[in-house]
Amino acid sequence: MTPKRKQKLMLIGLMVGGLSLAIGLTLYALSSNINLFYAPTQIVAGEAPEGAEIRAGGMVVEGSVERDTQSMKVRFAVTDYNQEIWINYEKILPDLFREGQGVVAVGRLNDQGELMASQVLARHDENYMPPEVAEALKLAGEMPEAAPFIRDTSNK
Repeated sequence: MTPKRKQKLMLIGLMVGGLSLAIGLTLYALSSNINLFYAPTQIVAGEAPEGAEIRAGGMVVEGSVERDTQSMKVRFAVTDYNQEIWINYEKILPDLFREGQGVVAVGRLNDQGELMASQVLARHDENYMPPEVAEALKLAGEMPEAAPFIRDTSNK
């Protein structure tokens, strides 16, 4: 092999190695920011990873919002009209948060299957529903027009 060809081959090898390193580092950095959406039915079925940050959403169940009088803690149920999960949140809820409305919460599942939310997002107007929530409700066959889910409190 001639010295010029060796030099070109080494240059190409260094470029491929540098590009591979850059792609690897980028993918590693982005992997920590990935959080997948799970509907309540998927979470109850055990499809959501425990301990990993996920997004969960659905409609806030009527009558499920429980506020702690001593702190900002709030606990509420979210449903896709098949199953429901409980979400715990310790910050100020968005102004548009209401029972019977669509929300998406970002957080981690605890051992009891409840989502410990670090962020709660509420819809921004009456014609909008988060795409993930709309898809989950559509898959559940329960895409409501405006019918809120009424929680059955008789078994408490």
